Amino acid sequence: MKEASTVVAFVCLAMVMVLAQHSHEDHDMNQRGERGMGFSQQKTAHHFLLAKDGGAIQVTAKSADDKASIEQIRHHLKYIRNSFQSGQFDIPMFVHNQTPPGVPVMTHAADKIRYRYEEEENGGKVVISTDDKEALAAVHDFLRFQIKEHKTGDPLEVQSQSNK
Repeated sequence: MKEASTVVAFVCLAMVMVLAQHSHEDHDMNQRGERGMGFSQQKTAHHFLLAKDGGAIQVTAKSADDKASIEQIRHHLKYIRNSFQSGQFDIPMFVHNQTPPGVPVMTHAADKIRYRYEEEENGGKVVISTDDKEALAAVHDFLRFQIKEHKTGDPLEVQSQSNK
């Protein structure tokens, strides 16, 4: 009986250590996100949406009164649109401390992917579209990675028909 309780205690301790590590990694990612994106990760909400021809990166301020965050979001998303269109993915690589899935193909296929900035009420979004199958798979891989990393709860499968 003593051995069983020792095993249970060890398993519980291991679970606590794993949860603490994940919490620390989330905290580190949020700190890098604030430095790389220029706005509070706590005052904003990220969403990553998959579409038949690509998807979208949407960021909004949680409060309509938070004019500073809204302006910072819009500035950041315009920068992201331009960077991604040029095949530059430095900010997501910095924020996640790794090269996200899809980035190598998206970099190589930059001329086959379109990025469009759209302003929204409390922020904005970057709409991503392509007609190239390989680039589309890479965009979807990239967006799924973002959904998981940011724990947004967004669907991992295509929900909308098209971004056009």
